[in-house]
Amino acid sequence: MYDPDLVKPMREEVTSLGASELLTPADVDKVVAQPGTTLIFVNSVCGCAAGGARPALRLSMMNKGKKPDRVVTVFAGMETAAVERAREFFKPYRPSSPQIALMKDGKLVKMIQRQDIEGRQPQQIAETLAASFNEFC
Repeated sequence: MYDPDLVKPMREEVTSLGASELLTPADVDKVVAQPGTTLIFVNSVCGCAAGGARPALRLSMMNKGKKPDRVVTVFAGMETAAVERAREFFKPYRPSSPQIALMKDGKLVKMIQRQDIEGRQPQQIAETLAASFNEFC
């Protein structure tokens, strides 16, 4: 587990966008069971999260088209059980940090893995997210 003071700014960067934190497996189950679309952002201390994923999430929330009904986050290396439960819904994708999943009616419809984030600019990642929102939301 990371030092809570270390991850606080990283958490706040995502929650300031309106994302709700999921802290337990029950929190994950409850949100995934809701009808509609849910974006699950697996936050992390990884450099590509800071350089690409979190800024891309912020930019995607400015999409003039559709947006998910809910945006939630779990933090890899912190709420381990909640992250593990969220990743059960992401199968057959293997765990990565960061990771962005778009769920619709409890089913995974879009996954962005770390390898999809590394080396890409936030705007490029945001465009992929926005296109997914427009298609599935």
